[in-house]
Amino acid sequence: MNEEYDVIVLGTGLTECILSGIMSVNGKKVLHMDRNSYYGGESASITPLEDLYKRFNIPGSPPESMGRGRDWNVDLIPKFLMANGQLVKMLLYTEVTRYLDFKVTEGSFVYKGGKIYKVPSTEAEALASSLMGLFEKRRFRKFLVYVANFDENDPRTFEGVDPKKTTMRDVYKKFDLGQDVIDFTGHALALYRTDDYLDQPCQETINRIKLYSESLARYGKSPYLYPLYGLGELPQGFARLSAIYGGTYMLNKPIEEIVIENGKVIGVKSEGEVARCKQLICDPSYVPDRVTKVGLVIRVICILNHPIKNTNDANSCQIIIPQNQVNRKSDIYVCMISSAHNVAAQGKYIAIASTTVETGDPEREIKPALDLLEPIEQKFISISDLFAPTDLGTESQIFISRTYDATTHFETTCDDIKDIYKRMMGSEFDFEEMKRKKNDIYGEQEQQ
Repeated sequence: MNEEYDVIVLGTGLTECILSGIMSVNGKKVLHMDRNSYYGGESASITPLEDLYKRFNIPGSPPESMGRGRDWNVDLIPKFLMANGQLVKMLLYTEVTRYLDFKVTEGSFVYKGGKIYKVPSTEAEALASSLMGLFEKRRFRKFLVYVANFDENDPRTFEGVDPKKTTMRDVYKKFDLGQDVIDFTGHALALYRTDDYLDQPCQETINRIKLYSESLARYGKSPYLYPLYGLGELPQGFARLSAIYGGTYMLNKPIEEIVIENGKVIGVKSEGEVARCKQLICDPSYVPDRVTKVGLVIRVICILNHPIKNTNDANSCQIIIPQNQVNRKSDIYVCMISSAHNVAAQGKYIAIASTTVETGDPEREIKPALDLLEPIEQKFISISDLFAPTDLGTESQIFISRTYDATTHFETTCDDIKDIYKRMMGSEFDFEEMKRKKNDIYGEQEQQ
């Protein structure tokens, strides 16, 4: 271990593993360590089920009705992948996909007035949806057509809108869309967590809705993908990738000290040895003095023996409860997966509700989501701090990831990855460049 590395990475959460893979593909010499004996850090999948009971201090062992403990892989942080989103692009470009199998999630639903409805995202669905009245449907359809044709490089598609100046609120006005439609468009299609976006320039929102529609167009049922055997497979796929490119992985390594000299990181001490490095990537748990708490997330993992009501018995789905519907500032999310994804025993379903905490009584805040899931066989409740770095690494060369937020997709995680990459490398993360670098290492032939 007493060697010199370009980059040392601490923690095997998804953010750390992707960055480790990207750095390895970029020809850097990487050492990746984790104090835990398993991959995934905060974003691990827990198996067998007995371990989940222990982790949440639930007395006794799981009842026999839960089936074999080994049949369970329960994500601590549930998220789906947008079929056309940034993470899937990262997976495809780094070819981590060869280690993973994905299934399309069966549906995306939105909550309105105490009931759940399928999210309409194509013209046909919009016209058939019971979420809107007849005239509203026509206006929404017009809006969808506008979004589909919108091209930020072609002013002819703007129809009088300035994508860098016109606010999204004004775009909704232009199409005369009502509050309910604005709610599900902003929160279930553009996937915003709050309503701040309404007063920002509309370009990003329009691109987010396009991403949703294009992701949906790839597979039809919903825009979301989920890996068989759970999200814990993702960090492991990137760990394999890093190893192919000469990266070194060590689990079960207690980290005794991050060695700093003149304000800059020079290495990491573990079990009496120092591995030297030029740059360090880690999650907040390794550097409590360089992060600040920016909020709390509550997540409730629920084991059910039935699909969620009003979802056409889907074996997997997402439900978004827009904040306006429950008088909150942030949305509540539900992710549901089942034995179809090899993460639960036969006939069992795992639904995980999550939201950003706003009051002193987080369990009451998440109740609207749990009400949709009744009856619940077993609940596992966690309330986690959200951390963001106070040290951006400019001087220290320590680059710290942000805690995973309450959203049920990976787009915010990918934004963090691109941000850290830019701070480390001094240039924007470029998918195409990554592809070229890979060709340099492996040669064009093997890419065929």
